[in-house]
Amino acid sequence: MASSSRTQVLNLYKIMLRESQKFSSYNYRTYAIRRIRDAFREKKNIDDFHEVQTLVYQAKENLDIIRRQTSIGHLYANQKLVIESSESQ
Repeated sequence: MASSSRTQVLNLYKIMLRESQKFSSYNYRTYAIRRIRDAFREKKNIDDFHEVQTLVYQAKENLDIIRRQTSIGHLYANQKLVIESSESQ
């Protein structure tokens, strides 16, 4: 993978993780983070430039979905789970 592609992928990974932290629901937040990590680990050894670009495009679409869902999630109030209160301590 070229260094510019590698940088682009790593930046996208960080942005997706950061945006996933904005989910108000603990379950959605942990699920999104786990799926992002698993997907990037699964595809880390791909060297074909065109396949990498396709995956980057799909990841950008998923990032848009995450952003929309976090915006919608903030419109509805929900109570924190018991596990969330112990997490912050």
